[in-house]
Amino acid sequence: MSVLSVVGARPQFVKAAAVSRALRTAGLPETMLHTGQHYDADMSQVFFDELDIPAPRHNLGVHGGRHGEMTGRMLLALEPILLAEKPDWVLVYGDTNSTLAAALAAAKLNLRVAHVEAGLRSFNRRMPEELNRLLTDHLSALLFCPTRAAVANLAREGIKAGVHHVGDVMYDATLHAKAAAGRRSDILLRLGLVPGRYDVATLHRAENTDDAQRLKRLTDWLKERAAVRPVVLPLHPRTRAAVTAAGLDLAGLAVIPPASYLDMAALVADAAAVYTDSGGLQKEAYFHRKPCVTLREETEWVETVAAGWNRLWQGPGFAPRSEISDYGDGQAAQRIVAILAGG
Repeated sequence: MSVLSVVGARPQFVKAAAVSRALRTAGLPETMLHTGQHYDADMSQVFFDELDIPAPRHNLGVHGGRHGEMTGRMLLALEPILLAEKPDWVLVYGDTNSTLAAALAAAKLNLRVAHVEAGLRSFNRRMPEELNRLLTDHLSALLFCPTRAAVANLAREGIKAGVHHVGDVMYDATLHAKAAAGRRSDILLRLGLVPGRYDVATLHRAENTDDAQRLKRLTDWLKERAAVRPVVLPLHPRTRAAVTAAGLDLAGLAVIPPASYLDMAALVADAAAVYTDSGGLQKEAYFHRKPCVTLREETEWVETVAAGWNRLWQGPGFAPRSEISDYGDGQAAQRIVAILAGG
């Protein structure tokens, strides 16, 4: 059995690291393809270095441009590689343009698609990510769901074949990173931070960065938080450009370059709270048992809100806290590999 794994953005590198380790343990061959969607060394290469991800055999170098342009360029570059590789499975992750491009290119060539993190829904079709995940799910032969809510979402759309609740590979990755960060990250020392006496924030979604007024409201909100405790903000290149274009400033926030995965794991592990528009970081905050405020109008991770670990920045306060069983036991990647091998 051969697997071609397609990644392109930071969250996908993290998920792919967990599954790649499980594939190697099972002795199954994997070819890694990087679309180039995240190309900055701080957003890409550092993850391959830190997380022991196989070096990509193919790098499309596709980045920049509008959503349609980027996705189209990826499709053009992917097709000849898929024809040459002829993998048994094309494995895609999450909800980026890279995810959709790989799923669509593979499906048109009658290659089987397996989607890790299937079934998530924000029910906001203005989000490019929502369209990407919807279309990818309807193109996939295997759908690996992190939660029972994701399974139910797919069932409502008539997708029942090939659906598996495996748990969350991000939990696998977080357990691995927590141990590694304890040994290898000194970011708190470098930034002069005291455990439990700072917050950490990220802000990068297009819905937040492409609207100057909304971006100002969000950065003002973060500044208000920083008046209580320092707020560390690893700044995404898109956000930096948007802040500059809008004539805004980030005074009062502890702005740093994009953090490596292990540095980010260390920051979250010792933070008092997390503020983010990232889907992945909402879950990582829970995995570290840190309260999170989601800087959006909705979240795909509704169970984190129901369990009292997460809330929307303009919504009600935190619900009473409880544990979340849906995310599994840190063995999601092994379950995914076993299902792929059996298919």
